[in-house]
Amino acid sequence: MAEQEDKEQDLNQNEDTITKITGMYEDWFLDYASYVILERAVPGINDGFKPVQRRIMQSMKDLDDGRYNKVANLVGHTMQYHPHGDASIADAMVQLGQKELLIDMQGNWGNILTGDRAAASRYIEARLSKFALAVVFNPKTTEWQASYDGRRKEPIDLPVKFPLLLAQGAEGIAVGLSTKILPHNFNELIQASIKILKGQSFSIFPDFLTGGVADVSNYNDGKRGGKVRVRAKISQRDKTTLVINEIPFGTTTSSLIDSVLKANDKGKIKIKRIEDNTAREVEILIHLPSGVSPDKTIDALFAFTNCEVSISPLCCIIQENKPVFIGVRDALKYSTEHTVDLLRNELQIQLAELEEQWHFSSLERIFIENRIYRDIEEEETWEGVIKAIDLGLKPHIKHLKRAVTEEDIIRLTEIRIKKISKFDIDKAKLFIEGLEEKIAKVKDNLEHIIDYAIDYFKDLKEKFGKDRNRKTDIRIFEDIVATKVVMANAKLYVNREEGFIGTSLRKDEFVSDCADIDDIIVFKRDGKMMVTKVDSKTFVGKNIIHAAVFKKNDKRTIYNMLYKDGKSGVTYMKRFAVTSVTRDREYDLTSGTKGSKVVYFTANPNGEAELITVNLRAAGSVKKIKWDIDLADLSIKGRGSKGNIVTKYPLKKIELKEKGVSTLKPRKIWFDETVQRLNVDSRGDLLGEFTADDRLLIINQKGEVKTIIPNLNTHFDNDMIVLEKWNPNKPISAMYFDGERERYYVKRFMVEHPDREEKFISDHPDSKLQIVAMDHRPMAEVIYSKRSLDNEILNFEEFIAVKGIKALGNQYSTEKIKDINLLDPLPYEEPEINDVELVEEEVIESENKDQNASEDSKDEDDGDPQTKLF
Repeated sequence: MAEQEDKEQDLNQNEDTITKITGMYEDWFLDYASYVILERAVPGINDGFKPVQRRIMQSMKDLDDGRYNKVANLVGHTMQYHPHGDASIADAMVQLGQKELLIDMQGNWGNILTGDRAAASRYIEARLSKFALAVVFNPKTTEWQASYDGRRKEPIDLPVKFPLLLAQGAEGIAVGLSTKILPHNFNELIQASIKILKGQSFSIFPDFLTGGVADVSNYNDGKRGGKVRVRAKISQRDKTTLVINEIPFGTTTSSLIDSVLKANDKGKIKIKRIEDNTAREVEILIHLPSGVSPDKTIDALFAFTNCEVSISPLCCIIQENKPVFIGVRDALKYSTEHTVDLLRNELQIQLAELEEQWHFSSLERIFIENRIYRDIEEEETWEGVIKAIDLGLKPHIKHLKRAVTEEDIIRLTEIRIKKISKFDIDKAKLFIEGLEEKIAKVKDNLEHIIDYAIDYFKDLKEKFGKDRNRKTDIRIFEDIVATKVVMANAKLYVNREEGFIGTSLRKDEFVSDCADIDDIIVFKRDGKMMVTKVDSKTFVGKNIIHAAVFKKNDKRTIYNMLYKDGKSGVTYMKRFAVTSVTRDREYDLTSGTKGSKVVYFTANPNGEAELITVNLRAAGSVKKIKWDIDLADLSIKGRGSKGNIVTKYPLKKIELKEKGVSTLKPRKIWFDETVQRLNVDSRGDLLGEFTADDRLLIINQKGEVKTIIPNLNTHFDNDMIVLEKWNPNKPISAMYFDGERERYYVKRFMVEHPDREEKFISDHPDSKLQIVAMDHRPMAEVIYSKRSLDNEILNFEEFIAVKGIKALGNQYSTEKIKDINLLDPLPYEEPEINDVELVEEEVIESENKDQNASEDSKDEDDGDPQTKLF
């Protein structure tokens, strides 16, 4: 019984110690989430600082004496305000310093380009920059609160008179939300703030310290859902070397090189080796194997490496102790209005101080000038002294702006005898007049506060914006199709009889090189077609007659096919293109009857149409058993068309009599200057119609000329000054300054070696191309720097004959030329050329996948040569 009572007593004690936690976790988590959002991760909109950054800046101001301080000392001082460890403070301070705006750094502060960390905080030093001292601090307009332990006062917000949040950017992950505000250009923010004050429209876009090129077409004002694509700046040093001079924001040279090596290991790109010569500026050299296209490699780098990154901005800030999602335009408007309010407060404080100074200076003058201090000689009590001075002042204070208080009288009693004895009435009068001028100026500024704010921003730009030009170029990117730029990293094989295709069938027939992301198009003897993804081994159906890498939207690859209808025995012929399909879906290219089969098939990458011979079996009443068919006479139609009748009689065989030539009209090619790319989609300037033998002529500012075969993947340098269809019979006219001889030369020449780049001006470093004229008979106006020299008209054709590209040319002048303006050229008639008639390119770009073949047969059976579009 005693043991049982003891057990019951223990159970009762345990029940007394049980505490219910219902609701506790919810409250604690909310408190924790609020703390992380408000006190750690998200910046405030008023000053653009996170709490740790604000405390660092205040600590630096506390210790500021114009000299550098050890970062370790600054970190230790910040811990009086910040309730966290020294490591987090040191890291936050390094990140703040690397933005090169608020902190003047000394020592190894790391490198944002290479990703190298800063030295230990005891080895590096810092002080506030002149910009920070000018715009961040003002104790008179700062609101204060107790620090975490109550021993010190810290600012609630620093009175920052600049859109610092947008200039520096910010990034943080809190509980349940995050923020990612991209940095913007210093001068552009000032200019936009001025436009806001003037009531004008404005736009701002990110600018990164790492440079690069950015596509901000989907920036979405920095809100959720926006996207900024940033690319490295890649140029071609020579045919086998690429140079990266600027990297995308958020990457380092190390991470970028790792991504390039990873893509190379996966076979996405092919490189020989890579060198990192980065020091003060980025220089990464990518060496290519011989035979690898530099232009295609550049696109592949953008597609498969960190040479292009996509950044998703999310502008979340703290406003009135709450997280708020806004756009960068609204953030800038708020910051500009906040700056105006701070300037107004400063002016009001300055006005109050000036008026107080004027008030006491006037009292002091009255007190000394009227010798009121003598009235207190016979007073024995303090109250009597105060009363005597007050009575002495009354006849003279009618012009004062406020009443005289006891504190004012006490201050008068504190004036030293030495000051009274040396008091200069004229100087005092001038001093008071100077104060009145200052008061009038401050009042005028308050009345015209917007103009005052505009002048303030202009002054900031003039003082601190000289070396803060935009580093990131803004450009619209053309989308890169990965399958078009990926390097062939696998080999494709086919087993025609068994119906397998893939990269692991090494014992079977080799088809071509391919990439592991390519699609493969397959045609079979029964007239079925399928497009499927490259894999190690895929069954597509027996009796394969053709397999190749499929290019989506390829309008120039034309398939010529003859097939026998399984039901009627009639033989049909058709020409078609395959531009788009559904992957792994089987398409029937015949009339759809059972037993149909292909009797002749060719794939022609440039729309070739061959001459074939049709042989029939000798039987019955057949009179003509052999004739030729030129497939060029057959129109190109959709892949679902039934085709034109060849014969209703049994076939013996079909023979290739003569290989065909392209039946497609020359391609029209445009140059889109916005994206610096060629295209066939009518975007930009039309360069002309190009056949397989035509080339593009390119001339750059360095005086180099070359011709290339048009390729939509070609990259063009920024210093390109001429891009046009090359006419081998048209001379190029140029004037250049020879740096060695210090005079101007004129020359006319032809491109002698189309397959290589040549320089047509002298190699001296001071040599400079002045102008290039591409007309047959160009004229130009030459304007000299000396006003005493008259302008001259230059007729290139008369001045010099066409010579070799390496010829120096004829000397034109030793006088300095200010400008050269091209005039209308002289008339020139092009020689007549007999054009070869070509068939219009009428490839179907999009087809109805579920079209009914019977609907086509009416026109096809009648042999209608017109192309019918579906």
